[in-house]
Amino acid sequence: MSESAGRDRNRRWFTALGVAYAVIWLALAVAPVDRETWVLENALTVVFAAGLLATRRRFPLSRLSYGLVFTFLCLHAVGAHYTYSLVPYDAWSSALFGGSVSELTGWERNHYDRLVHFAFGALLGYPAREVFVRIAAARGFWGYFLPLILMMSLSAAYELIEWAAAVAFGGDLGIHYLGTQGDVWDGHRDMALASLGALLAMAAAAAVNGALQRDFAREWHDSLRVKRAEPLGEVAIRDMLAARDDAGEAGEAGAGGGTADR
Repeated sequence: MSESAGRDRNRRWFTALGVAYAVIWLALAVAPVDRETWVLENALTVVFAAGLLATRRRFPLSRLSYGLVFTFLCLHAVGAHYTYSLVPYDAWSSALFGGSVSELTGWERNHYDRLVHFAFGALLGYPAREVFVRIAAARGFWGYFLPLILMMSLSAAYELIEWAAAVAFGGDLGIHYLGTQGDVWDGHRDMALASLGALLAMAAAAAVNGALQRDFAREWHDSLRVKRAEPLGEVAIRDMLAARDDAGEAGEAGAGGGTADR
């Protein structure tokens, strides 16, 4: 397949997913359970979607990454519509299979938010890896470790945003947005699930690359090899100061020579 044909397929895929998501998002924007909570839940989504739209030409992701992002955004759109703690998956499973998920598992709380936190790491981990590999040229171990750490950090950052929003808005809006459902360890469990999802995503990516990439082991080994024997910190500062002084002396010498010539 030519490069231009690949770009065309990528563009059509992005457009198709974008239209599908817009339809789903608009349908779920009609009469949400709590409009104020819905607005809060979608604030970061709008920023994220705008970022994808702005970078689609200069830095298009793979169709796989766009598909994973689309799936996550759809899951989030459902949670935002119902508020996460009220997503009626028990009613859906009862209507489809004659029994509720909570009856089968013994759950006492609504766990849809846990699913989406896990999906955050599992579905967005690979797009994050694609960014690291293509922009930061991360290779070997670092091509899997850095996306994992990023997803863990973003999960922690989101929990801080939830906490700040709950404190700022207070009342029922803050409670609905925070969505702890009385669990004092809710934030910790959410971060743990996001981290587990990202870890599984990186493990799957490593397994595929290990099976298909001929130099996988060598690249992994080279990525952990010391590239610079000299330490940084105060040593690097000393070297930069020395280089600056040398450059200054050379400049003064050049300026002096020029004056003498004139």
